[in-house]
Amino acid sequence: VVHAVSPAVPAAATQRVKALAAQEGWSLEILDAGEFGDERYRANPVNRCFFCKSNLYETLGDFSTGTVLSGTNCNDLRDYRPGLKAAENNGVRHPFVEAGMAKEDVRALARRLGLGSIAELPASPCLSSRVETGIRIEADMLAMIDQVEEWLRTRTSADTIRCRVRKAGLVIELDREAAQSMSHLQKDLLAQDIQNRFPETKHKSITIRAYQRGSAFVGARKVTPL
Repeated sequence: VVHAVSPAVPAAATQRVKALAAQEGWSLEILDAGEFGDERYRANPVNRCFFCKSNLYETLGDFSTGTVLSGTNCNDLRDYRPGLKAAENNGVRHPFVEAGMAKEDVRALARRLGLGSIAELPASPCLSSRVETGIRIEADMLAMIDQVEEWLRTRTSADTIRCRVRKAGLVIELDREAAQSMSHLQKDLLAQDIQNRFPETKHKSITIRAYQRGSAFVGARKVTPL
């Protein structure tokens, strides 16, 4: 089993893979995904994911002669996914799409296989997806995002949490129910707690609001067909 890591991969995701590998007796190989050596990726353009996935798939292709499979499902085909072009360029197959499976079908399959804890995991795109288009991707920035989100999981009841880096400051997004349950004073106090705990946020404005999918993305969206 191969797990590719980079500063954009949340630490909890890597720990989850390591724990499952130990539980199942897998031989686990951890590779550097390689995208941080690509200045096109680091510049964070609209199609950043194309460069990310290109580096990932090329790294996996160099490691093994087998066919690379992705976890793309039919729900993903409704959105702008430049990584799908990278997959096409590298001969990657999408078994869930080929089987006509949507996200809930994948979750149901995981439950049937006894992977209940994984089946219930909230969606969590790479940490770079939190950074507004055009802001250069930096490793220390992604580490801060990961740490803030992990800390917020211990301080709020939200299932969905995003720490967005915008040109105007930080935006903390919580699922709608959690965000609406907080008063203005509670949001202000939470923002102060973040600034006190994480010095790198001290001089940034912090806004707390309801989660909005893809809100760090700035640019023309075009669905990528398979």
